[in-house]
Amino acid sequence: MTRKLIALVDGSVYSKTVCDHAIWIAGRTGMDVELMHVLGRRETGPGQDLSGSITLGARSALLEQLAGIDEQRARLAVQRGRAILEDAQSLLEQAGITASEYLRHGDLIEAVSEKEGGADLIVMGKRGEGADFAKGHLGSNLERVMRATTRPLFVASRAFNPIEKVLVAFDGSANAIRAVEHVSRNPLYAGLPLEIVTVGPDSPAAKTALADVKSLLIKAGFETGARILPGQPEEVLGKLIETENFGHMVMGAAGNSRLRALFVGSTALEMIRSCKVPILLIR
Repeated sequence: MTRKLIALVDGSVYSKTVCDHAIWIAGRTGMDVELMHVLGRRETGPGQDLSGSITLGARSALLEQLAGIDEQRARLAVQRGRAILEDAQSLLEQAGITASEYLRHGDLIEAVSEKEGGADLIVMGKRGEGADFAKGHLGSNLERVMRATTRPLFVASRAFNPIEKVLVAFDGSANAIRAVEHVSRNPLYAGLPLEIVTVGPDSPAAKTALADVKSLLIKAGFETGARILPGQPEEVLGKLIETENFGHMVMGAAGNSRLRALFVGSTALEMIRSCKVPILLIR
């Protein structure tokens, strides 16, 4: 059965890094790539009624002009969407990866929901065109997709860097166990050193759970380390990534303890916001 990833591109500076990460993933896994761009309703729908209280013939003439402007704006939005997809496809082709294109009108979440059933992975950037880079805001679409999708979500960092070792955050939850299992059977991680890290109390239960998942990965052929560190996950994991030069992090999208709050609460997407490496979220 053919495996496929969906790469969401929108014309922002993150579109290139989404393509770069899609190239890396496809090159290691053999996945097919489908590039998706969604035209929002504001881009292709009718514009604001600016005719005000103008009456009689003048109003009719102005409405005709405004309708013409709306049609032109919608046509330009479609042309721009196609250009975004063509540019992205060109980047992949230069790397030897063949990609299909999908241009859709409407809501991004609806578009992803329609297509994700045939995909194994979704790749998107931390921010889109509307995000405030100066304040470090995450894109609202990322938060929406993260909460809505049932597929693994690969959040691309702003720049692509070679990934030579991977950090796996583990809190003992069902989603964290699924994340470890996902890594164990995914060719994307073949040959990459892994480090499993639990943040929290160094309890017998935590030690046992960590030893079990470490054993699973070793049996799957991975070079694997494991440790328990005290502190708060968002602080400890972020610092660990920087100090030990991890190129990528994998974790459950939601779990127990503070890791659950980290990815569904307002503390919010602090890990994704602050980390400079791509993050894979597993449900």
